[in-house]
Amino acid sequence: MNLSELGLDRGLADNACVVCGPELSVARVTAVDRGRYLIRGGGGEVPAELAGRFLHLAKSSVELPCVGDWVCVHYRDGGAQASIRRLLPRRSFLRRKAAGREVEFQMIAANIDVAFVVQACHFDFNVRRLERYLVMVRDGDIEPVVLLTKTDLVAPEELERLIGRIRRLGVDARIVGVSNVTGDGVEEVRALMAAGKTYCLLGSSGVGKTTLINRLVGDDALETGAVSHTGEGRHTTTRRQLIMLEQGALLIDMPGMRELGMLGTGEGIEETFQDIAELAQGCRYPECRHDSEPGCAVRAAIERHELSDEHLQSYLKLRKEADFHEQSYVDRRKKDRAFGRFLHNYKRHKDEPG
Repeated sequence: MNLSELGLDRGLADNACVVCGPELSVARVTAVDRGRYLIRGGGGEVPAELAGRFLHLAKSSVELPCVGDWVCVHYRDGGAQASIRRLLPRRSFLRRKAAGREVEFQMIAANIDVAFVVQACHFDFNVRRLERYLVMVRDGDIEPVVLLTKTDLVAPEELERLIGRIRRLGVDARIVGVSNVTGDGVEEVRALMAAGKTYCLLGSSGVGKTTLINRLVGDDALETGAVSHTGEGRHTTTRRQLIMLEQGALLIDMPGMRELGMLGTGEGIEETFQDIAELAQGCRYPECRHDSEPGCAVRAAIERHELSDEHLQSYLKLRKEADFHEQSYVDRRKKDRAFGRFLHNYKRHKDEPG
């Protein structure tokens, strides 16, 4: 296979020459499942593991490969297996706060051109969740497209009302209505996907992502679960994987995410809430909290009914959450470094002759 078919363009190829050197081959990570990897290079797809030195030098999970990453590998056993030695710099990424109480980044996928943010019109539609997905996408320098699925379950007037709610959030991304039952919108999605470019589907479990992928692929490449009494399909995707479509586009399928914690997403928040960011430039005070400060341009826009208070409260909530987790992350890193210095000094003094 030509690596350009996997998305390796001239810029990435030049970078790979520098990072991999002549002794290693370049490949792309196509699947990750509980620390096990599949990579695809010129000779096809093979299982791979992290080289010991690579794993030892990684300071956090962020520096470990994820689906979509380009890596430098050493093939062995006649090309049947590979060891991942190095990781090429990412052009774009999807990450979130790790699920649970741990204040750490979790890498989801990398080197994505467009993210299809999927919500069902019927049961899943939630503008607050949509905002979180858009923050995640824009924080990673990825172009978003919103897909509203299960349009066959709502009247055309209701679909237009939902699109209007999204537009009132200041979302200027393309919005496509899709029905996996009637096929409406599927060809429009397919037309947005170019050969050699990488796409992904983001959304909760049961919104129709796997069924849509099967329509785009043209067969039942991925297993889908039975539909529940609410009309929502059961979640079946259990690992992140990269799929090549017939027209040459690359699509990353991934499990639905129950938690979308914000960590280190300041830039993504400002881009998602660009209407508020632009209004804030007219505030009297640079550090305006948009609460009760005099001369607040954001509050003035709400009073003129040009901005909804609900939209502002969502922005403030995400901003507060991101700042809290970011500070916790920084504090944790400081403690880790301090503990590392303590161990280093303890060992050095212990080894000194008495």
